Amino acid sequence: MGATSMVRGGVTRFLPRRESLGCEKLQLGVGDVEFEFLDDGEMMMSLVKSDESSGDEFRQSNEMELDDDDDGERVDGGSVEENRSFWDNQHQLLQNYLYRSTSIESRIRNATKEAVQEIQNAEIVCSCSRQIISRSCRNCFIIEVSRRLQNSGYNSAICKTKWRSSPSNIPSGEHTFLDVIDSTSKKQEVRVIIELNFRAEFEMARASEEYNGLVSKLPEVYVGKIERLSNIIKVLCMGAKKCMKENKMHMGPWRKHKYMQAKWLGSCKRNTSTTTSSLNSMMGYSEVVMPKPKPRASLLTVDLMLENNNFKTEMLKLPNMHCTAVEVL
Repeated sequence: MGATSMVRGGVTRFLPRRESLGCEKLQLGVGDVEFEFLDDGEMMMSLVKSDESSGDEFRQSNEMELDDDDDGERVDGGSVEENRSFWDNQHQLLQNYLYRSTSIESRIRNATKEAVQEIQNAEIVCSCSRQIISRSCRNCFIIEVSRRLQNSGYNSAICKTKWRSSPSNIPSGEHTFLDVIDSTSKKQEVRVIIELNFRAEFEMARASEEYNGLVSKLPEVYVGKIERLSNIIKVLCMGAKKCMKENKMHMGPWRKHKYMQAKWLGSCKRNTSTTTSSLNSMMGYSEVVMPKPKPRASLLTVDLMLENNNFKTEMLKLPNMHCTAVEVL
């Protein structure tokens, strides 16, 4: 990151693939990044009794079953009351999952918030010499946030998931995000996912007012455990499918549940290096170094003709050029 970057040793680790649980135009709004809606608070604790109780509530909700093989062309014939009940239920479930936070998540969230704000205030120039990090360059922004988390003592890394197309018309793809693995607990390590462009991942053109209402509740930057993220993905994908059916529109395969799961929950390559070249290598990019052009001899003889006060002409030859100058009358 220019003068502010620090070179670290890279460590690559492969995380196991997570089993399915039942079934990227970048706009970094760093100026007004929203974290606070996920913070701890007594009034938020009244929304849910525990992770288990809300998890059971979600599993018992069968307003609409996700089916990735559905072509999305059939339209549910639910009544107005049933549709309203569905969306109210989705809003409540999403709110329950968002307004819950463990102490580990809160610490990492606060550290991420500080890192983003520092980058915004410093207006650090990208090491790739493109633009200001806090405005548009996703790669450099990810690197800088990870570097600052590492400097704060967190085991942060840049993660890349990559998946192949499936027989159920799920296209291949790849996604890059951050994570932090916390080992302070004596029981087991805790993995916290950090997505710097979370809300935009679920935005859709021509979406219904009800679906847009769900998306508006999402943070710009998600910081939370995998289990919470999995539940949030399911709520949004159910909403997206319902929205498409109500509008009698085909649902793109990149909007389906399995595709969205693969972005963050699939097996990934984890890299703790915070150098641009390391990320480019991880992303499959190659740094192209343009060779310097070889000097070529010109076929033209260049002479500078200067006229003196007596209107006489003097010939001045360029250095290292052994050629005769000819006076032009």
